[in-house]
Amino acid sequence: MSLIVEIRGISAAYDDKRVLTDASLDIGDRDYIGVIGPNGGGKTTFVKCLLGLKEVAGGSIRFFKDGRQVKSIEMGYLPQYTSVDIKFPITVRQVVMSGLLGKEGWLGGYTKRQKQEADRVIARMGLDGLADRTIGQLSGGQRQRALLGRAVIARPDLLILDEPSTYVDKLHETKLYELLRDLNTECAIILVSHDIGTVLSNVKSIACINGTLDYHPSTEVSEEWLTARFNCPIDLVGHGNLPHRVLKNHAHD
Repeated sequence: MSLIVEIRGISAAYDDKRVLTDASLDIGDRDYIGVIGPNGGGKTTFVKCLLGLKEVAGGSIRFFKDGRQVKSIEMGYLPQYTSVDIKFPITVRQVVMSGLLGKEGWLGGYTKRQKQEADRVIARMGLDGLADRTIGQLSGGQRQRALLGRAVIARPDLLILDEPSTYVDKLHETKLYELLRDLNTECAIILVSHDIGTVLSNVKSIACINGTLDYHPSTEVSEEWLTARFNCPIDLVGHGNLPHRVLKNHAHD
């Protein structure tokens, strides 16, 4: 596995409020990292910095390709479900192909090869027969897979997903994570979620962000490790092959 992103000591703030301090992380080309942490801990800010949507106040983010430092790498992004306007009259095919906007060969239109690639991605997302439906006609799970198709059509080096299973039922959630495991054979994945149990069941390693970043190289984390990073007591409950993580009763100052 080779390094594709090196993050060293980054900090970020909004106005005079520092929300992220001295966060460091290495991302390899086949990593699958779950990003967890309490609300307001800086998860979304960290993602924005990584995507170049938020300027860092300190530290550095460097990108690598084939062992050499490069200006940037290809990144795909699946935003939170609630950020998508389902009333907008756009079809599944148009959604997926919008992931090619601004890419090489796009000059106000799509090539035959790009259209064929869109059909391939639509089929891979399990959306055969739905290419001409509008995004608002799809179920929550189908909509997420269409948006995931948009994120992966340009064949990213790093795929970033922000709360991908929000408002998705368990059946479609299972299909989504099966698809992500398949995609991880081709690219690195950063999965941001508040659902610790689901994260630990699917990813390879954990980054907990709560003002700063603590990295754990596996998903075998202890109750003590989680409690210390969340600043809240967390109870670990085992249930078959699916671990659940729930907060105990507690009060904040």
